[in-house]
Amino acid sequence: MTKGILGRKIGMTQVFAENGDLIPVTVIEATPNVVLQTKSVETDGYSAVQLGFEDKREKLANKPEKGHVTKANTAPKRFVKELREASLEQYEVGQEVKVDIFAAGETVDVTGISKGKGFQGSIKRHGQSRGPMSHGSRYHRRPGSMGPVAPNRVFKNKLLPGRMGGERITVQNLEIVKVDAERNLLLIKGNVPGPKKALITVKSAVKTK
Repeated sequence: MTKGILGRKIGMTQVFAENGDLIPVTVIEATPNVVLQTKSVETDGYSAVQLGFEDKREKLANKPEKGHVTKANTAPKRFVKELREASLEQYEVGQEVKVDIFAAGETVDVTGISKGKGFQGSIKRHGQSRGPMSHGSRYHRRPGSMGPVAPNRVFKNKLLPGRMGGERITVQNLEIVKVDAERNLLLIKGNVPGPKKALITVKSAVKTK
């Protein structure tokens, strides 16, 4: 059963465990999400729950958006995402989903858009090795061979310089260190994708033991 919530990455800090261990944590603010729609296999071909996060000004929403959120009796939302394979009995349209659906010690998968790093060479972008930096070498940080002579072209998927980052990334099996229901905060052990203020999706882990 999938459960999840949408939030924003606030930044990183550290907390101390009872035994004195220092734990680096990422703080995610997840103000209550609103269930905008539930989808079932009979009506939509798959089961999912549609969540809305963060109100936006009425002026910025178009008519279909306003009509969609009126059914849930809420304001137009800035971010709308679906959770697949969610247990539909637990959700109804208009219901609020808060951080207390999770508890400390649970493992989660966190999805976000990674930091954009601009145009980077193949060493930074793909982790390739560089050539010698001295002794007359004329090969330092270039991409290397473009492939065999015969096809007279460079094959697709050749690892070359280009724009790096800005991709959708999921970090799996992160532990929830603390749930602060009063301030709508999740403290998650380790780092999660994206810069500060980035939109983050937190879901129950798919590969838990």
